[in-house]
Amino acid sequence: MAGPVRIAVAGAGMIGRRHIDLIVNDERCLLAGIVDGAPAARELAGRLGTPLFGSLAELFAQAKPDGVIIATPNQLHLEHALACIDAGISALVEKPLADTVEAARRLCEAAERTGVTLLTGHHRQHSAIMREAVAVVRSGKLGRMVAVTGTALFCKPDQYFHDAPWRTQAGGGPILINMIHEIGNLRALCGEIVEVQALGSNAVRGFAVEDTAAVSLRFTDGALGTFIVSDTAASARSWEQTSGEDKSYASYPDEDCYLIAGTDGSLAVPTMRLKFYADKAERSWWKPFQTDTLAIDAVNPLQRQLENFCAVIRGEAAPVVTARDGLQNLRVIEAIKKAVEKGGVVRAG
Repeated sequence: MAGPVRIAVAGAGMIGRRHIDLIVNDERCLLAGIVDGAPAARELAGRLGTPLFGSLAELFAQAKPDGVIIATPNQLHLEHALACIDAGISALVEKPLADTVEAARRLCEAAERTGVTLLTGHHRQHSAIMREAVAVVRSGKLGRMVAVTGTALFCKPDQYFHDAPWRTQAGGGPILINMIHEIGNLRALCGEIVEVQALGSNAVRGFAVEDTAAVSLRFTDGALGTFIVSDTAASARSWEQTSGEDKSYASYPDEDCYLIAGTDGSLAVPTMRLKFYADKAERSWWKPFQTDTLAIDAVNPLQRQLENFCAVIRGEAAPVVTARDGLQNLRVIEAIKKAVEKGGVVRAG
């Protein structure tokens, strides 16, 4: 492919604008257009000097791009991704891949049947922090996995819900919007999740969807995990506020949001503080750990995700996060939602 990769963005909301900013500032790609009917999108397109389209069909008829980033509301992902597949255009679909497992399965099957490449926008899999943490786990430094505990505790302002009322309804709560990020991370770190238990509450916000959830997880090899997520908690223990990867959030570099523990050591993420037994034959809580803090290069995972998308379109790389990855993350999320609704242990897959 000669010249920059021509990428259009469907949906000019909060995450769509971040994708647009990255595209216009990357010489490897060109913003082919914005697909959004909102007045604010018209203003944005005018300021950037890029074409504005009312639908994907209009985009494809007038200015067929090399790829599309789909950043529309979750319930529209199926319709919009199918339109890209029907047009033979590669698409990066913001997480979640779709709003239900059945919809995500339809997308995977359609993409595989037609040979159109579909990526899922779980951008944390492009994070230097995550890559180093996964490397530590796979190196065996921590021994056999025993447990992982994590938090995504933060406070979304009221304006967040006023700007997009769909976030107050089913499919708009932190389980689907935020916890799905964590599921992608936990699967990368600890393997497949096979069972979940969960409790949910909407006691603070009173919306038709949860504002807080507590989750227990069982992984394939027997390791266990706990996770609590809330979008109304006055806390800094979330990936956004600890990793420092997105400068729009206040950052607390002394805080962690994950602790991964094995038989020989543990790793706190994202501070990357490592504790391990020097002599594995003398593992004991009376024995001191050796300690280390791993250095990480600062990178923007959304930028790396865009680089991967461009390389995939050019035929130079495989997707880091496939549609099937997005489907599996969604399967776990639906198991969590079912556990919240019905109680008990729910199989995840």
